[in-house]
Amino acid sequence: MNARSHPAAASAPPAPFRVVLVDDQPLVRAALRMVITEAPDIEVAGEAGTGAEAVRLAEELLPDVVVMDIRMPGMDGIEATRLIVEGPSRNTHVTVLTTFDDDDHVYGALRVGAAGFLVKDMALDDILAAIRVVAAGDGLIAPSVTRRLIKEFAARPKPNSRPRSGISGITDREREVLTLVGGGLSNTEIAAELSIGVATATAYLTRLLAKLDARDRVQLVILAYETGLVGSPR
Repeated sequence: MNARSHPAAASAPPAPFRVVLVDDQPLVRAALRMVITEAPDIEVAGEAGTGAEAVRLAEELLPDVVVMDIRMPGMDGIEATRLIVEGPSRNTHVTVLTTFDDDDHVYGALRVGAAGFLVKDMALDDILAAIRVVAAGDGLIAPSVTRRLIKEFAARPKPNSRPRSGISGITDREREVLTLVGGGLSNTEIAAELSIGVATATAYLTRLLAKLDARDRVQLVILAYETGLVGSPR
């Protein structure tokens, strides 16, 4: 009987998600590590105190997720995120670790390819849930967080902004969906807004990702903002 057909092998749990923790404060890393070790499906593969060390570990360990602080001496988290996303460890998902007064830095991290972000004072269960979402390949940008970012940045000059006509190759309905994604709506909320099924809304999102060559939902939010589909909140 081979391993594939063995009952024990068939029921074996999947390998845990592997995470690298990056923060220049050892106490922050220790707190995160304590939280993660309580979860059977997540393990800490390594720790780094600088951006340069984070890049090296990501290339060496190829973790599923890097939890990345932004403000660090030397190479900051934004540059480290860019190098990880563009380098040999490009399949690693980076979620930035921030505080609520870091909006500019968060937006910069999202623009270079971060899959989402954690807030340092968020609930422990939410931290674990966020790591699982990002590890599974889904961009983590909760509706409330999306709306916060849009509120902060919609009134600011848009770097390298493109006119709405710059989005080509999508249908009017897909443009509607993109606008709602940019406004922070979840798939369920989009379905309700457009009077369609959740599965249909999800299908539209999948097509938008492919047509616009976007890595994840986060990049769609940024695209909606930079092309003017999402304007200043009323």
